Amino acid sequence: MSSSPPEPAPRNAPPGTVTEVFLVFLRLGLTSFGGPVAHLAYFREALVERRRWVSERAYADLVALCQFLPGPASSQVGMALGLQRAGLWGMCAAWFAFTMPSVILLVAFAYGVAGAGDLSEAGWVHGLKAAAVAVVAHAVLGMSRTLTPDAPRATIAALTMIIVLLLPTPFILVAAIAVAGLIGLVWLKPAAETFTEGDEFRVRVSKRLAAGCLGLFALLLAGLPLLVGLTGNAYAALVDLFYRAGSLVFGGGHVVLPLLQAETVTTGLVEADTFLAGYGAAQAVPGPLFTFAGFLGASTLEGPGGIPGAVIAIAAIFLPAALLVLGALPFWEALRSHTQVRRALMGVNAGVVGILAAALYDPVFTAGVLDVGLGALLLAIGAFTALNSWKAPAWAVVLVAGVLGWLAL
Repeated sequence: MSSSPPEPAPRNAPPGTVTEVFLVFLRLGLTSFGGPVAHLAYFREALVERRRWVSERAYADLVALCQFLPGPASSQVGMALGLQRAGLWGMCAAWFAFTMPSVILLVAFAYGVAGAGDLSEAGWVHGLKAAAVAVVAHAVLGMSRTLTPDAPRATIAALTMIIVLLLPTPFILVAAIAVAGLIGLVWLKPAAETFTEGDEFRVRVSKRLAAGCLGLFALLLAGLPLLVGLTGNAYAALVDLFYRAGSLVFGGGHVVLPLLQAETVTTGLVEADTFLAGYGAAQAVPGPLFTFAGFLGASTLEGPGGIPGAVIAIAAIFLPAALLVLGALPFWEALRSHTQVRRALMGVNAGVVGILAAALYDPVFTAGVLDVGLGALLLAIGAFTALNSWKAPAWAVVLVAGVLGWLAL
């Protein structure tokens, strides 16, 4: 007896499930140490190289887009990957799973549960940072093979790396990518790279919804300060503080810290010693550094504080990132397939390789190896060999490196 073949999935159906996205990003949220650049490397290893959710070129284009958007770039990349894989709920699952492990640890620290002193100097943290060096180096090597296969694009990558290292300011990243795109538009030939079906990054978001998200982003940015001024409500003030932090910072990660310090310590909302202790703890947990907002929200001396303050801070600081991802992706997909845009993206993607290479040196290598010593260098070499030659999964390499760092560093 023969059975009828299964019906094909609808053309616009997402290729994965929300549960799948949640489990994959939960593992990443538990093991992705080393800051935003390292997170992009972990994503690439897990989702491009190992699971092949998207192509190398589509991933690089996505990273380039998120570098142009304000907010936490690595979290935005994660949101977009979850959105592409399993729709809006997939986007929520990716963000929640990647973010919550760090939030829980930092809020617990704010309540005094983690009284372990300066966690950033612990041996196991040094081991995790050494593993991050290996993961980023592996990502730079892999992306360079695809995105800088010829002399012109390799030259663009090298120039971008030099510019970023010589001028280490937040806005130089956006400027360097823009210059790389301009060079690509003028110098690179369209025939050098073709846009294939496998390089698509389609999301099921209408342009009407996208426009609405961009409008809401601008409305909240302009309207929240007015609401606070009119009402003086402490809850609204906390939302406004962290929403602005998530909306006005390019580069994410450490770039947001001066703004948060000015908005919390300088205003007396959080004590200076508390801020520094939380920052030290934030260096020792996985996931995005923006989760430091949860610690600050729980530690406020005025307003909600505690769990309510942490929830408000986390929701407010990541909301701009979500609105911008939903608002930009539908238009981005329509643009990136055009010939002229592809030429510019060839240069932009080469620039992304240069930015990752610059970050590999500073802060990843300087903090993970130079500041620690020979033991960290040996551990990083071993981790890179495991990733590159033995094809070991990044999460396993991270766990082993943490144990070895705890024992030897």
